[in-house]
Amino acid sequence: MHTARELAARVRAGSASAEQVMRETLSAIEAYDAVQPQAWISRFAPKQLLAMARAVDARVAAGEDLPLAGVPFAVKDNIDVAGLPTTAACPTFAYEPEAHAHVVQCLCSAGAIPVGKTNLDQFATGLNGTRSPYGAPSCVFNLAYVSGGSSSGSAVVVGAGLVPFALGTDTAGSGRVPAAFNGLLGHKPSKGRWSTTGLVPACRSLDCVSLFTRDSADALLIDELAAGFDPSDAYSRALADRPITGQRLGVPLPHQRPWFGDMEAEFLYDQALGRLESFGFTLHPLDFAPLLEAARLLYSGPWVAERTAALEPMLRDHPKAIDPTVREIVAAGESLTAVQAFRGQYQLMAHARAAESLWNQVDALAVPTSPTIYRIAELRAEPIALNSHFGVFTNFVNLLDMAAVALPAGYRHNCAGFGISLFAPAGTDRALLQLAETWGNPYPRPKLDTGDHMDSIRLAVVGAHLEGMPLHWQLTSRNARFVAATETAPSYKLYAMAESVPPKPALVHDTTGAAIKVEVYELGVAEFGSFVAEVPPPLAIGTVTLADGSSVKGFVAEPRALIGAEDITHLGGWRAFIAR
Repeated sequence: MHTARELAARVRAGSASAEQVMRETLSAIEAYDAVQPQAWISRFAPKQLLAMARAVDARVAAGEDLPLAGVPFAVKDNIDVAGLPTTAACPTFAYEPEAHAHVVQCLCSAGAIPVGKTNLDQFATGLNGTRSPYGAPSCVFNLAYVSGGSSSGSAVVVGAGLVPFALGTDTAGSGRVPAAFNGLLGHKPSKGRWSTTGLVPACRSLDCVSLFTRDSADALLIDELAAGFDPSDAYSRALADRPITGQRLGVPLPHQRPWFGDMEAEFLYDQALGRLESFGFTLHPLDFAPLLEAARLLYSGPWVAERTAALEPMLRDHPKAIDPTVREIVAAGESLTAVQAFRGQYQLMAHARAAESLWNQVDALAVPTSPTIYRIAELRAEPIALNSHFGVFTNFVNLLDMAAVALPAGYRHNCAGFGISLFAPAGTDRALLQLAETWGNPYPRPKLDTGDHMDSIRLAVVGAHLEGMPLHWQLTSRNARFVAATETAPSYKLYAMAESVPPKPALVHDTTGAAIKVEVYELGVAEFGSFVAEVPPPLAIGTVTLADGSSVKGFVAEPRALIGAEDITHLGGWRAFIAR
């Protein structure tokens, strides 16, 4: 997929026409419709788009300097595009806007062409992408997993390579979480930097139009074109660009990093921090309590009432047209009082004052964008609790007036993306995007999943299940895939259990231990479940840390396994014991 800069340069130089670029785009969109048609809510007809492209070609021929000449882009369907309905993923709410939203017009004036409107969590309420009557967009690398939301469709169409950039929105993380899951850069501007004229409000005092791109250079270009004071937007601000002069990065204390069982996310975050250190950044563990407390105000405090205010007519006149989960969240604001709203403001200001002190210690913050990811089926079964896990490190950013950029930081073995986010005070947008240029995107993108990807789990075996050992058939019969022969971290002891036929090992975590040789295999989820069901006591399946710091499922032992057992740690592995 070409970047926006590359496409525009081709059109300006005459090596390609805007019409040719649009024909290529339409072909890619048509092909991907077989995979995820639910990424879109509406699109312009091909003949309309080709007419728009020819109009851009005419502007280029007339000598106009168009930084985005002929570049196709997508727009989240809570942002107005003249000629297409704005639905906010609620057909009953839909209306026909008379004009483009301010930021859409800025981009069109620069030669970009809006292809269509993308799907979203209804009324931008959610971080997962499943709350839409138009369907649930999936992670572009594994269709079983959520795309992230609420800007779900916008992230999918960029992640799938259909358009080089797309507009989303971000109130609580909606422009960052989907970026992480789909291997993208997500730019969350400072509040008021990009106009929200033409945006359906969620929390109007916090809402930001956001951006998805493949790289930081595109983001810098688009920010330059879209940012600026808009007198028609009461929340617009004329913000001077603010530099980031140091290389001190604040990170949460280890006990303030909830991973919700996602060991791969923990591993990838540690790798990302190591990469930041290799660039010369110094890491400063900080107490994130004020930020995390501020985050809770967004959905557990009076700011819920701001969402209620935005949807008051719908709640009153068409409550059944609202997604049940969205309705449950938004209707909760009806019982909140002005007194509670003021108390919430007082709490927020106290947290903000505490947060301000962090900037005396560090120049920016580096956090996981989302601590974990879930399957679509899991979000539908537990829609509110699991959704809240995505927002641990995103919900406080707008409340505390920060700029943010989400960056890709690797992929889990199920191919779902993981990302980190950098935060700094309002006005540091371009400085953060310049940091993003340093970061780059060195992670090879997984092949786009077409629906036949098998979710799998990695398992470390230490004894009779090793290749050539008596129970190895229990893996081969389940089509387990060999991943690696490796070692544990140097913090385990290995025992040969007493009176065990065939002989069985007992692996026990012990900080005085050593590295123990293991083999790692990958099994499908169902196969892993049937395998675990056959594990006899006193053995069990737990979590084993490998030499590279990653964690996988693996054989461990109950305390009773050590009764009369022989400590064979010094041999370094089970094969050496059997050979002896």
